Amino acid sequence: MTQSVVLDALDRRLIHALQIDGRASFSRIATVLGVPERTVARRYHRLRSALVVRVVGLVDSRRIGMLDWFVRIDCTPDAADALTTALALRDDTSWIAPLAGGTRLTCMVRTPASSTDGERPLFDHLLRTQGIRDVEAGCVLRQVAGVGGWAGRTSALEASEQTALLSPALEPPGDPEAAPGWGEAEARLAGELARDGRADVVRLAAVTGWSASTVRRRIAELRAAGVLHFEVNVDPSYFGFPVEALLWLEVAPAALVEVTQALSRHDAVAFAAVTTGRAAVVAMVLCRDTGALYDYLTDELASLPGIGRMETALIQHRAKRAGPLLVPAMAKRPERRAPGRRQRR
Repeated sequence: MTQSVVLDALDRRLIHALQIDGRASFSRIATVLGVPERTVARRYHRLRSALVVRVVGLVDSRRIGMLDWFVRIDCTPDAADALTTALALRDDTSWIAPLAGGTRLTCMVRTPASSTDGERPLFDHLLRTQGIRDVEAGCVLRQVAGVGGWAGRTSALEASEQTALLSPALEPPGDPEAAPGWGEAEARLAGELARDGRADVVRLAAVTGWSASTVRRRIAELRAAGVLHFEVNVDPSYFGFPVEALLWLEVAPAALVEVTQALSRHDAVAFAAVTTGRAAVVAMVLCRDTGALYDYLTDELASLPGIGRMETALIQHRAKRAGPLLVPAMAKRPERRAPGRRQRR
């Protein structure tokens, strides 16, 4: 984290506004915040240049025939750094986090719902990679918390200000079966927005081959259908929450709905999802210190029924959050194969 940057009240209000609508114009945000447009633009570019804030466009996997997986990897100490770097450079990974202790890491992986070319999923290849001792992959069945952003960074605006930032493009998503078509041009559009959610229309038109008006229309259609949404990447340490922990919860089926609904209301929970595997629920919580984490586990979480076994792990650092890792344009991109394995010729 860049220690020299300190978020003030206006910075936090700007971040909250971008979480509501990552592509809102600076003039619209300025009107709601009650400050000059130049001030908003200057604040945003300062935060983005300092790598504090990044708006990324994200796609709902299930609406385009893809699956998200939460993957836990146990590896030898000498393989951890190289594996983390190799995974971070892939386009199909996100939220990569080495865990405290040095031999385990977690990440999210996106795969096709079904393979038609004979390729095996990344986590299957990982088992045959030198230095990896075990891989556990759970398919994300439903995200149950963190859909609209972590509450810690979405509490700076009044309700009326939040409403003023909403637009017709942000209507609740409809039936996934009714989502607009998805093709190569949409995939290129999503890829560019994942790198920069505020990319201008001229740039997006060049990437997709569409006209500027078509770009605007397709973005609006994809957002209204719930296929595309925008997220603000910002380290929670800037908000005073440096402790990130992952929880794996074994929950009785009869209590699953009650537990997940409760997690969605807990301020400490930045993300939670129901997954396949031993743990029915995976959650990420943010706390001011380990004492606050203890209080959350023994108070709010302990009061929920149906939780059998719980496993916790502290995140050492985030090697990658949502969206592709930004690398120099001239850097050679790695081939999409399992890290640590040589390509056969």
